[in-house]
Amino acid sequence: MKNKIWLSSPHMGGNENTYIQEAFNTNWIAPLGPNVNAFEDALQHYVGGKKEIAALSSGTSAIHLALILLGVTKGDEVICQSFTFAATVNPIVYQGATPIFVDSELETWNLCPEQLELAIEDRIKNGKKPKAIIAVHLYGMPYQVNKIKELSVRYNIPIIEDAASALGSEVNGQKCGTFGDFGILSFNGNKIITTSGGGALICENLKCKEDAIFLATQARDKAPHYEHSAIGYNYRMSNVLAGIGRGQMEVVQERVKSRRNNYLYYYKALKHKYEFLQEPEGYFSNRWLTCIITDSYATREKIRLALQEQNIESRPLWKPMHLQPIFQKYPRYINGISENLFDKGLCLPSGSNNTEKELNRIIEILKHC
Repeated sequence: MKNKIWLSSPHMGGNENTYIQEAFNTNWIAPLGPNVNAFEDALQHYVGGKKEIAALSSGTSAIHLALILLGVTKGDEVICQSFTFAATVNPIVYQGATPIFVDSELETWNLCPEQLELAIEDRIKNGKKPKAIIAVHLYGMPYQVNKIKELSVRYNIPIIEDAASALGSEVNGQKCGTFGDFGILSFNGNKIITTSGGGALICENLKCKEDAIFLATQARDKAPHYEHSAIGYNYRMSNVLAGIGRGQMEVVQERVKSRRNNYLYYYKALKHKYEFLQEPEGYFSNRWLTCIITDSYATREKIRLALQEQNIESRPLWKPMHLQPIFQKYPRYINGISENLFDKGLCLPSGSNNTEKELNRIIEILKHC
């Protein structure tokens, strides 16, 4: 059996052990401590602006807290991009709210402004104005930030910006995660950088960050005893895992460069055979995953199975949320684009630690399919 090529495996930078050992040496084995503070500071410096960062246990927990801080409760409606991972949607249901699914556009594969406006108008006409919009930077490609923001301002609906896979991506020099009322990052094992498991909430100001941390640490009121006047959660990041994050932030630019180089290598070799997602003018994608569009479902499956036979992991593009069994009952505004992308699209191995030899191995199979 040939060596396994993973879709997107963790890639350590070297100093992670130093910070982890520091946590053990100082006995900071808790969901707070110097590593957490330093990791948040590194993220804040990297994304720029005046945003505040709260390091959390996952990107999902970040979305959940954003919804709570925006006042989303039972019976509310939240517009959500359909072409995404389930973790984008699940927190809406945690809150007892209703997800309203909106389809994609072809330029970025993200939230379609036309369908979004149609959805907003229709929900208002039906007597319920959406409480929030969750827009996703899919596979590291930024969504149409200006058009979505214009609709957000016009209808006074806040944006939760799911930048879980978009750390390092930009639009006109501004980092993804900083365009919405809240931004979400993920540090899962397959992301640009990892803390094994973890995420972050990007907040507008320090008060917002403090409110998020309060909820993330079981909502304990200031008292000598345990006093609680709100429901809280165990969502704060461990100081040990934050040590991994500190080491990873030292190499984040190298990781983005490697992912983009993967895309260019695939594109140059295969651009005449498959369709690739291009960057619109002013956009900079971290190219977390390189994706191709084939001519049919049958071709996509033929390629996927051929790669699998050679011990190479690939993955179809996300199955739209409006097609998922658990979410089929919810309202949707669909133009067919995400369904077509799911049928024909494939994510290729895109790890920052993939070698040229491995990429060539993958490309040879793709050429012969």
